[in-house]
Amino acid sequence: CCSSSDCLESVTLWHRWLSLQYAKVKIQAKRWKALVSTRTERGGMKFHTEYLTFNTRKHREYIHITPQVEEALRKSGVQEGMVLISAMHITAGVYVNDNESGLIRDIDKWLEELAPFREDYQHHQTGESNGDSHLKSLLVHHQVIVPVTAGKLDLGPWQRVFYAEFDGQRRKRLIIKVMGE
Repeated sequence: CCSSSDCLESVTLWHRWLSLQYAKVKIQAKRWKALVSTRTERGGMKFHTEYLTFNTRKHREYIHITPQVEEALRKSGVQEGMVLISAMHITAGVYVNDNESGLIRDIDKWLEELAPFREDYQHHQTGESNGDSHLKSLLVHHQVIVPVTAGKLDLGPWQRVFYAEFDGQRRKRLIIKVMGE
């Protein structure tokens, strides 16, 4: 089919192309990792930041994120301090409560009763249709701070951390900021 020198040249070009693609992927991975996870130390204090991204299947969802927060804490090396967990969008929230499905349904029902979807929100005059989502976020709040003791989240026996989505089916972020010694 081809001479050995032609084949060798083709293989060499192919190898160079693959090496270049691999180098590009490594550079992109390093950039992504820097955006996703950073760790610094200042005067004995350690700081570690991670971002979680959500794109929920439903309009409203409640996602248990305690394992992801624990993993960020483990990576940080912090033994004593605190973790800030904050939704980076105005129609989402973060809360601490029991990971029990009946309670989660009760919370959703309660929020819908307090801030039901309605057509007549003033916010909807701007072309939006998510006024209730903003109000639900205010009720839940957008962030929590959890203490860290002996390298562990210092939560009560049934307490877990949740991301609450009130205007889902699109990409949103959450920040986990670990601080301490």
